[in-house]
Amino acid sequence: MLDQLAGPRPKWKGSALINPDRIAMAGQSIGGAAASEAMLKDSRVRAGINMDGSMFLPIPKSGLARPFMLMGAPSDDSTWERDWERLTGWKRWLVVKGALHPSFTDYDMLLQQLGIDLGGGLKETRSMDITRTYVGAFVDLHLRGKPQPLLDKSSPRYPEASSAHRRPRTADVNACAPGR
Repeated sequence: MLDQLAGPRPKWKGSALINPDRIAMAGQSIGGAAASEAMLKDSRVRAGINMDGSMFLPIPKSGLARPFMLMGAPSDDSTWERDWERLTGWKRWLVVKGALHPSFTDYDMLLQQLGIDLGGGLKETRSMDITRTYVGAFVDLHLRGKPQPLLDKSSPRYPEASSAHRRPRTADVNACAPGR
C-alpha cells in the first residue's frame, strides 16, 4: 500500500503530499493488530497504534523498538500482556473506562444518535473526543516532535483514560520516558 501511495511510481495523484519520513499506522480491532505487523515488515512505518485489537501474530522476541501505543476498552486481552514486554521503544498502554470495542470508531456514537445504546459509559461524542485527542497527541509527538504532556500522566480533562502498565518494573518505566 505504501508503495502505491508514495513509492517510486505512485498510483495516487496526491502522493507528493506524503512525507515518507512521517508515516504512522493506527487501526481499530484487526486494523490495530495490523499496525504492529506492518511496522515489523516495513521500516517506513515509524509509529503505530492498536485500538482495541488483539495482537494475532506475536511480536518477535527481538522486539519492536519504534513507538507504539495500545489503547482500548477494559479487558484481559492476553495478547497485549504477552507483547507488552516486547515493545522495546517508547510505549503506552491506555485503558479507557466506559469504552466498548466499537468506541474507538464512530460506530458507537452513530448508534447512540439512532437511539441504540450498546451499554458503554461514553455518551454522545466522548469516545470520539478521547480517541482523536490521544491519537493526535501520539502522532504529534512521534512524527512532528512536539512534546505531549497528555501522554506522560493522567489528564483531568480525560479521566476515563488511564495508564495500564502491567507488572511495572524499572525497565518499563524507563521505556516509557519521553523521547524513547
